[in-house]
Amino acid sequence: MRNLGLKARMAVVGSILFAFYTVGIGFFYLTFGAPIPLLVGLSVVFVLFQYKLSKWFTLRSLKGQELPEEKYPEIHRFVERTSREMGIEKPTLYLVEMGVPNAFALGRQGNGTVAVSRELLQMLDRDEVEGVVAHELAHLQNRDSIVMQLGQGVASVVGFAAYFAVLMSGDNDLVNVFLGLIVSNIAQMLVMVFVFAISRHREYVADEDAAEVLGRGDPLARALEKISRGAQRRDPTDEAKEVSALCIFGTGGSLLSTHPPTEKRIERLRRY
Repeated sequence: MRNLGLKARMAVVGSILFAFYTVGIGFFYLTFGAPIPLLVGLSVVFVLFQYKLSKWFTLRSLKGQELPEEKYPEIHRFVERTSREMGIEKPTLYLVEMGVPNAFALGRQGNGTVAVSRELLQMLDRDEVEGVVAHELAHLQNRDSIVMQLGQGVASVVGFAAYFAVLMSGDNDLVNVFLGLIVSNIAQMLVMVFVFAISRHREYVADEDAAEVLGRGDPLARALEKISRGAQRRDPTDEAKEVSALCIFGTGGSLLSTHPPTEKRIERLRRY
């Protein structure tokens, strides 16, 4: 993470998430008397399980298949060369079915996956595909997928704590169950607001890193323009909607957006 702005934001958001996590763990400790090391251990196992399961489920739900090197040799060579320049291991490349042009990265530097939709390869020129792939490689280099997963894990811990707090606060079990679910979702969303905030900035950083690798920002800018137009003309599959937060393209402009506005990203890339 060479970007100083990203480091500062990560420090702030990381402190806030740690505070939320401490409150959640503290609730279970005070309520049930479970040892804190046990609670921390269980939460770590839960996050790891969630991480492994989500990666497998995402690729399976999108009918992911490894991108054949004999059919797409240029992409494989570009990924191998760029990964070496970035100091990361070459990720596994997947072709997925999303109904719209899009791409995403999963995992970490030593065990990463970059997935591109069939529609994206059909729509974009070669240098535009390289811009998109460079963006996803930057996400792996910056460990963005892991940060998102940790944020979701903290949100889950806080959500569980909020649910049990409501459940144990009254005598009407049925009402408390429904109220607990509502409060749990609100608590999780409150945590995710901070995760989404850092996610939006991470998209800018990945754009900049991709432009640096390519030596110019225009290929990725053109790719985002085409992807945006393609998203307007086509409907994503239900499975694709579930992973929109991971993708290079997503709607932006609100507090709950995981992506900044596309037009602002394009404007910044044009200036590179």
